[in-house]
Amino acid sequence: MSAAEPAIEVTELVKSYAGMTAVNGISFTLPRGEIMGFLGPNGAGKSTTMRILTGYLPATSGRVKICGVPVASHPDAVKRFIGYMPENNPLPEDMRVSEYLYFRGRLKEISRAKLGPRIDEVLELCDLKRVRHKIIGKLSKGFRQRVGIAEAILAEPPVIIMDEPTIGLDPHQILIVRDLIASLRGRMSVIISSHILPEIEMTCDQVLIINQGRIVAQGTPGALRREVLGHSSYQLEMAGDPGKLAETLNSVAASLQIAETSEPDAGGFRQFTLTTDRNDDLGETLLQSLTAAGFRVRALSRAQPTLEDVFLAATRRSWDVKSEDLKKA
Repeated sequence: MSAAEPAIEVTELVKSYAGMTAVNGISFTLPRGEIMGFLGPNGAGKSTTMRILTGYLPATSGRVKICGVPVASHPDAVKRFIGYMPENNPLPEDMRVSEYLYFRGRLKEISRAKLGPRIDEVLELCDLKRVRHKIIGKLSKGFRQRVGIAEAILAEPPVIIMDEPTIGLDPHQILIVRDLIASLRGRMSVIISSHILPEIEMTCDQVLIINQGRIVAQGTPGALRREVLGHSSYQLEMAGDPGKLAETLNSVAASLQIAETSEPDAGGFRQFTLTTDRNDDLGETLLQSLTAAGFRVRALSRAQPTLEDVFLAATRRSWDVKSEDLKKA
């Protein structure tokens, strides 16, 4: 793979089952060394797309390349480039951790001379050394998930695909898995599907959101906030004549508007939610203008929308578009 070759390249991918389209013309690329969060509601087509990428499921149409190699015509070659951890990862209940990794390593054609040291490396990386001799069936959910990740990265493939790797884990276990995935950045290209959106936001370089088989939003978390939500919000707590507030806000930015207002408390302070389509930080200018206008400001903060806000807005928008299309039909 050349330096400019993307790790994953998907073009107009379609998958249909008995007249139902599960994946409908999606296209995206994943550069080498980056981590992509793959999001969508249940039934959106995430797992289907991942199975096509790994060569386990044929596409109806479209093109997928892994490290420049077409999946459709060279599925066996492509599997050598991929470490895959499916949802509800099937692990042998009766094998010990080190035995399982040795077995999988030989299947992945790692030489015996290299396999022992490599197993030690992934056990250290995945914090599994203390359970290396334990039977997998007796491990907790968190340890089993880490065994699945260890197996996926064992042969050091250039591409890692993980479908819900943190499902069923407690917050401490999620933190360990998140740090483990983040440690792969730069060395491997990773696609991770998860419903735990804060973990995706903290881990991923870019995010792709699909709904009903189509891409509804794609980009960095920051770019998606601007694209999907289109505004910034500020939380203001102050006392003064609310009738003069609009004039003061207009002097700061014409697009700065009052979205919500609370009733005054015993001290005369009200809470305001302000919105603007400006992306630059207006906090300092806003505070100076309010103070100069005679308002008593008790609190002012910029509300940062989360990836969950973006996800809900993007999927809701796609459902609204489909509803309008159905009405017109």
